Amino acid sequence: MGPIRQPAFAGSFYPADPRRLRDLVQGLLAQAPPGGPAPRAVIAPHAGYPYSGPVAAQAFARLGVGREGITRVAVLGPSHQVAFRGMAVSGAAGFATPLGTVPVDVETCEALQGLVAVRPLEDAHAREHSLEVQLPFLQVALGAFTLVPLVVGRAGPGEVAAVVERLWDLAGTVVVVSSDLSHYLGAAEARRVDLATAEAIRSLDAAALDEGAACGCAPVRGLLVAAARRGLRGEVLDLRNSGDTAGGRDRVVGYGAFAFA
Repeated sequence: MGPIRQPAFAGSFYPADPRRLRDLVQGLLAQAPPGGPAPRAVIAPHAGYPYSGPVAAQAFARLGVGREGITRVAVLGPSHQVAFRGMAVSGAAGFATPLGTVPVDVETCEALQGLVAVRPLEDAHAREHSLEVQLPFLQVALGAFTLVPLVVGRAGPGEVAAVVERLWDLAGTVVVVSSDLSHYLGAAEARRVDLATAEAIRSLDAAALDEGAACGCAPVRGLLVAAARRGLRGEVLDLRNSGDTAGGRDRVVGYGAFAFA
């Protein structure tokens, strides 16, 4: 049995106190519009909760529509700290948050290593926030589930799509792709750029997705390729930026929530 990956961003990106964290996430989820089809995948942003939490909640509230049928969640996020080729699984037995420990689906992580681009790399997970910040939302929205954590480095859309489709072949599995959108533009320019990105995502047009328009471009592109192959439809749930939530409007970060069903 492997070690437990401890939270690295509790107290900075989100509250470290369990009660405060649960109350915050529950409040954000309660503000999301109800309804809609249960998705096979969502895209959610990964900034500090005051900034991107209201947008992320829209994706996880929609994911919660199908919670009774979900037993496994694969979270794919970009690598912000470690440069590497391919996609990194973790050998940890679980990922801890202030709300408890989410068990890792070790068997599935090992099976994915049969794909050419997937390998274990603990350094990629140790200080990566793109996966960690999604976990409290998943814990509150879904309750119990097992986790397949994947940090995505330099990987082509086809490589990521192969992983996503392999995961979708497993009953009870949903995919969460973690990505922010534009970075450090003025609010008006960010809105223009993010609208174009959102349209590319909604229409499953991976080729139209500009690499600089989303920090999680690699996992997003792969998801779009897989979703198109499976005949899914994309839906824009929310599109805002940090100037709309908790920051100034001179240099903003864009956030979008998307569902695929």
